[in-house]
Amino acid sequence: MTNYFFHDIATMASRSMKHIFRSADTIITMAVTPIALMLMFVYVFGGAMHTGTSASYVKYLLPGILLQAIASGVAYTSYRLFIDVSKGIFERFHSMPISQSAVLWGHILTSLVSNAISIVVIVLVAWVMGFRSSADILDWLGVAGILLVVVLALTWLAVLAGLSAKTVDGASAFSYPLIFLPFVSSAFVPTSSMPAAVRIFAENQPVTAIVNTIRALLNNQSAGNNIWIALAWCLGITIVAYLLAKRTYKKRILN
Repeated sequence: MTNYFFHDIATMASRSMKHIFRSADTIITMAVTPIALMLMFVYVFGGAMHTGTSASYVKYLLPGILLQAIASGVAYTSYRLFIDVSKGIFERFHSMPISQSAVLWGHILTSLVSNAISIVVIVLVAWVMGFRSSADILDWLGVAGILLVVVLALTWLAVLAGLSAKTVDGASAFSYPLIFLPFVSSAFVPTSSMPAAVRIFAENQPVTAIVNTIRALLNNQSAGNNIWIALAWCLGITIVAYLLAKRTYKKRILN
């Protein structure tokens, strides 16, 4: 039974991945747009950041760019879920001898794989732009782990949005605050340069802890309490979003 469950998930994920590779606008949203933002920040605004060289600013802003890429990527998960729900795809698959939750988990696995691909592409472009890291293998594994839990947390938010939305625009609208949050964090400028009220918000929202953790690991430094704060945020978001998405799934799809 377990083998069939994982086989069903793999089949559903393969279906979703085909949609991604056939959609040029999805590829642009998930990888090209964050890369364009990175190019703009480095070569247009980088000189005003006083970080020494454009290469050092690439290193500084890369964590924030990765989070924006993930936020853009999970928006597609929400969109595809909404399309499947509105077209009755879930009911059609549920009439077949497959696990009822496999369709949903297929979207989640697709989000993890597609975001991983997007992250790798962005890091490679940053490398071409001059990004270098003193991180060792354990640091890189730590970065990968943090990004994985971030993708998982935001994917469950996307699942909740996709299952709850009434329109196509509403399905992806949840991602706009997520894309904006890095701008009010330590992702692009130090929080010390911000006005007091903005600084208090920036220093106590999840993006800053996540960015600071990734930045420390890339510099082969201790992340301190930031890593535990980041993990706590991600775990909390995942649990809440999962429980709400599970309830919505049962109410809208299974009933």
